Amino acid sequence: MKIVRLVTLLGLLLNSYAINAQPGDPGGGGNPTPITGIEILLGGGALLGIKKILARFKSDKK
Repeated sequence: MKIVRLVTLLGLLLNSYAINAQPGDPGGGGNPTPITGIEILLGGGALLGIKKILARFKSDKK
């Protein structure tokens, strides 16, 4: 049981070191990416799904 705790502790410590070792922000900024057609289709599909769920909920309630 002590070995499992030791390995877990070492794993957590090494992972936290690896997370802190990520490169920084490269800078830049620039222009934001425009919304493409796929995002519009995903948003429309989400709205249609919400509409259908609400309609089903209303009809079940009556």
